[in-house]
Amino acid sequence: MSAAGANELGEVELEEKWSLLRKLCGRDVRAPSNETHAPMGEQRMKNLLTAVLMTIVTTILLGLVYPLMVTGLAQVIFPDQANGQLIRKDGVVVGSRIIGQPFGGPGYFHSRPSAAGAAGYDAGASSGSNLGPTSQKLVDRVKGDVEKLQAENPGKPVPVDLVTTSGSGLDPDISPAAAEFQVPRVARERGLSQNELQQIVATHTAGRQFSFLGEPRVNVLELNLDLDSRKPMPTTRR
Repeated sequence: MSAAGANELGEVELEEKWSLLRKLCGRDVRAPSNETHAPMGEQRMKNLLTAVLMTIVTTILLGLVYPLMVTGLAQVIFPDQANGQLIRKDGVVVGSRIIGQPFGGPGYFHSRPSAAGAAGYDAGASSGSNLGPTSQKLVDRVKGDVEKLQAENPGKPVPVDLVTTSGSGLDPDISPAAAEFQVPRVARERGLSQNELQQIVATHTAGRQFSFLGEPRVNVLELNLDLDSRKPMPTTRR
């Protein structure tokens, strides 16, 4: 069938439908004039053009303009947060306030355990251990860590965050209790009195956000850097 024949057939079917609709409604319902409607092919082309233009406009607005605007505002209003809250020492980046890192030396405050990556604290493999409370592997690991810490500080209860990993594996903070637990070891290695070291810890203890969100915390990296500046270790070890 030719295109002209198909259009004529379509117009006949459309007129029959409008005739049936007028009978059902019991009143005069006029079919739209063919003169006010573009041919089907032309209408499809208009729809296609509208879709293409809409895609281009939204891509420019939401894919370019909006991200650049948000990035620019962040750099002006919150430059430190927008750039990862990096910490520098002597002009060299040594870490971030919001990404934890391990410290193993006895003269340093230790971070909580991490399951992010094979060696822990891998920012490219942020995750928890995914081990449940019935996992024997988890039970054995926690039991071993508790025994090690109890040998370091006999008679003192071990803070839970010193033997458990965070959901991200990159927690930069420990609880004030975890910091207090490590004070005797760090004070002994640094040649400081425990009272003096407790005062330093207190200056790095942040309270709840807005006084009710979260828990008090101590940033491990900032605390250890402050200790290095106040009382450097004879041989710097982490």
